[in-house]
Formats: sequence, structure tokens, C-alpha cells
Amino acid sequence: MKPPSVRAVARSYRTERGLTGLVGALALLAGASALVVGAGLLGQGRARRPVLDPVAVDVITSWPVTSRLVAIGVGLLFLLAGVRLALRALRPERHPNLDLTDDLTVTSGALAEAIAADAERVDGVDRAKVTVVGDKDQPALRLSLWLVDGCDVKAVWRELDDPVLSRARESLGVASLPTAVRVEMGAAKRTRVR
Repeated sequence: MKPPSVRAVARSYRTERGLTGLVGALALLAGASALVVGAGLLGQGRARRPVLDPVAVDVITSWPVTSRLVAIGVGLLFLLAGVRLALRALRPERHPNLDLTDDLTVTSGALAEAIAADAERVDGVDRAKVTVVGDKDQPALRLSLWLVDGCDVKAVWRELDDPVLSRARESLGVASLPTAVRVEMGAAKRTRVR
């Protein structure tokens, strides 16, 4: 199992996206097959037949209690899975504050702004956005950098790794600080059209 700080940096919506994609693909296939059968492309006899096969109807009518229990069980499983995924997707992300003394606390927003301001001083960085996530004991960073077009990415990374992230580790009081870095190149200043 991954430590909380690594999970916080790498938090992904892969499960939600995968499940949404799967449900969408199944709905698309069901709709396409209904159109193909309904249009009579598989034969006019199949288009006139009921959706549920007569053999399946006979089994359901011969075992009514079992069929109802199975349907209720499957419905409850779908309900529990849906509630679990909804709660997981809606779970708030933790942003730890830094307790300097009993009376003095620095918020995660202030920490993020300080680290972002420090990163923006690096040559080649046009803009930076930082989010502090994880626990107080094991914080992590999400760092988004918008670089100036034509800058030396290796030089930016060296300068970012040594002074900026080492100062962040010192101020957070941790030996290691997992950081997810997102880089966007050619971030020119936006001009407003009038």
C-alpha cells in the first residue's frame, strides 16, 4: 500500500473515468444493438419478437421467489457500488496546515502561495500554482508550472529542485516531500481582445 503522501500527490480520477466510460460504452452498445434489431437488419422475425426470450420468461415465471430475490440482490449490489463510488468521488481532499507553535498556524493556502512565489522567481518560469495536500506528518505538493517559450527545461528543473523544493522541505519540517510536477511550455501572456 502506498504511503498517504504519495496517494495524495497521485490522486487520480481513473476509477471514476473508467466506470463512466464503461457505463457509456455499454449504453452505446445496447442502443446500437436495439437500433439494429429494431430496424430489421437481423431479420424481420427477430424484430417482431419480444426483447426477453420466451425461455427466460418461462424460467422467471417458474421460479418467481428466486427471480425476485436475485433481482433485489443485484439491485442492492448496484446501489452499494454506486453509493461507494459517489462517496469516494465527493471525498474532500486534505490540505494540511503548518503548526509553528501552539498559537501560530500557517494555512496550507499561505504555504502554497509562498512556494509558488518562490518557484516564479526561477528563470524561465512564467507562472506557478502549488497545492499542498496529504497529512501534517507527510505533506505532498502538486506543482503546475507555465514555462516561457524557449527556456531551458533542465536548468529550470535544477533550479526548482535545489533551492525551491529544498526550502519547502525545510519550512514544512520534512525530510522528503513528494511532488507531482505538471509543466506547460510556451505559456505566453494572454492579451485581451477589445
